[in-house]
Amino acid sequence: MPVRPIVYYPDPVLKLPAEPVSAFDADLRALADDLLDTMRAAPGIGITAPHIGVLQRLVVIALSPDDGVRHYANPEVIETSAERIRHTEGSVSLPGVTEEVERAARVRVRYRDLDGVEHEETADGLLAVCLQHEIDQLDGIFWLQRLSRLKRDRLLRRYEKTSAPR
Repeated sequence: MPVRPIVYYPDPVLKLPAEPVSAFDADLRALADDLLDTMRAAPGIGITAPHIGVLQRLVVIALSPDDGVRHYANPEVIETSAERIRHTEGSVSLPGVTEEVERAARVRVRYRDLDGVEHEETADGLLAVCLQHEIDQLDGIFWLQRLSRLKRDRLLRRYEKTSAPR
């Protein structure tokens, strides 16, 4: 499957909420395959369809080769723990920029698989962080918005000085 062009920050498409997946068909599977190849080429451990300019609620996560590939269509967080964790985050849409973000330590999500079958899953640690990060993106919330204005401004100034124009 082809590696697709990534939409880079601050492209306005990254601020738009994605539409629910309604057709669980060969086109959705092809999109999921393209997302996986694009994520691996970036490289990254999670990607959404909006990262490649497709406004559909589809997430692909591959934390490690041993963990396998996870697909989430129409994911939503239905429960969060009161316990919080800090984890370093970044994005394929803003390469080379990372910062610690505080999120819920555990989440329960409801989603559909690529066949349209509904599931619920409880996740903690890195998977919980990734799910919250990618679901935020589907809602049009870029991860930088989870930082203080001061941290966000510093990161963006540093990025602008060190990155080549896209």
